[in-house]
Amino acid sequence: MTRQYFGTDGIRGTVGQPPITPDFVLRLAHAVGRVLRKAGGPQVVLIGKDTRISGYMLESALESGFNSAGVDVVLLGPVPTPAVAYLTRALRASLGVVISASHNPFADNGIKFFSAQGTKLPDEWELAVEAALAEPPVWVESAQLGKSRRLDDAAGRYIEFCKSTFSNDMTLRGLRVVVDAAHGAAYQIAPKVFHELGAEVVAIGCAPDGLNINSGVGATHPDALVAAVAAHRADYGIALDGDADRLQVVDRDGRLYNGDELLYLLVADRIARDEDVPGAVGTVMTNMAVELALKARGVKFVRAKVGDRYVLEEMHRHGWLLGGEGSGHLLMLDRHTTGDGLVSALQVLQACVGSGRTLAQLLAGVTLFPQELINVRLKPGTRWQDNAALTEATRAVEAELGDTGRVLIRASGTEPVLRVMVEARDAAQARSAAQRIAAAAQG
Repeated sequence: MTRQYFGTDGIRGTVGQPPITPDFVLRLAHAVGRVLRKAGGPQVVLIGKDTRISGYMLESALESGFNSAGVDVVLLGPVPTPAVAYLTRALRASLGVVISASHNPFADNGIKFFSAQGTKLPDEWELAVEAALAEPPVWVESAQLGKSRRLDDAAGRYIEFCKSTFSNDMTLRGLRVVVDAAHGAAYQIAPKVFHELGAEVVAIGCAPDGLNINSGVGATHPDALVAAVAAHRADYGIALDGDADRLQVVDRDGRLYNGDELLYLLVADRIARDEDVPGAVGTVMTNMAVELALKARGVKFVRAKVGDRYVLEEMHRHGWLLGGEGSGHLLMLDRHTTGDGLVSALQVLQACVGSGRTLAQLLAGVTLFPQELINVRLKPGTRWQDNAALTEATRAVEAELGDTGRVLIRASGTEPVLRVMVEARDAAQARSAAQRIAAAAQG
């Protein structure tokens, strides 16, 4: 059975268009509630959201759907996605629900779920929910209806959790840090975390109005952070996305560091502290330079499909603690069960403070290979795998690159686009090779 509604990270779309409509979301919560009730015993669900204006509407629909299935609801208000994962586990709830479309514009929204252990749920659970959606609703009797309440100190609990992941022997005193929360879920939380650890904080992207999430700020628009770091002569800049599960970092010189570099930094820091790091997980998009640098330090490297859930699956398969994506999703399973932009940022700053070295110095041995990415729009129904010219062009480029680069061709999971990526030590070579492959793909 294939999934009709669930994608790689929950259910997402444009608000007002199926499936992100209040009637469907009510049905979804009712179906999830019925799946939970089959486990027996009292069921409690936590609901958090980001700052999109549609969050109020979808929150009400979720609340009603769960209550109608006999499930109690605890409303967390605007908190980061990883905060929901943490609080679900800490409060022994049955399920955590996040209303967010992450880095997307405000007109989009989505629903994603965490297990009682604060982890992403397996495909089998999503299939069970979709099966329940296909059945008519079964309202519980009035005496069995779920109740709802609000957790007033959700943000404070999560702030303390974030701080607990930072070394007790260290402080951020003496550092000026620009914090950009993308006008998103961490707009109140992120500045407090760094301030309470001693940093002088300059906050940008911390004034949400329901419509400005991810708009010109945050991890997907780092130019604002680079400019603010320069204007305030800050030591570091930290940019989160709308739901604060991904991270970009800028140093005082305005250099931007992506998730690939930060993953290497986390591994190197653990090794410097005499911790055993047998391996790390990236994705098919992870820069080849990082793979080579890790292997040079005796650290095995495995690539997963794009998406933090697939990175996590590989980490569990190998029993490894560290993984991440170039987008800034970083996973440290000895710190949190899911990707967390704030916790990741603290680990990066801890590596710098603990070593007494800058990010540039810690990453001096890693020079990223140039990557050229071209999106080729396909006609509906096109089977790019059957394109002989594309196959021939790809083989020719791979032969040309040898072991000094690589080619990656993959279909987008959200639009009719073929993504052609070529990586090489020379930028001009990568660009030329990608253009040849893209031309062949277009026919």
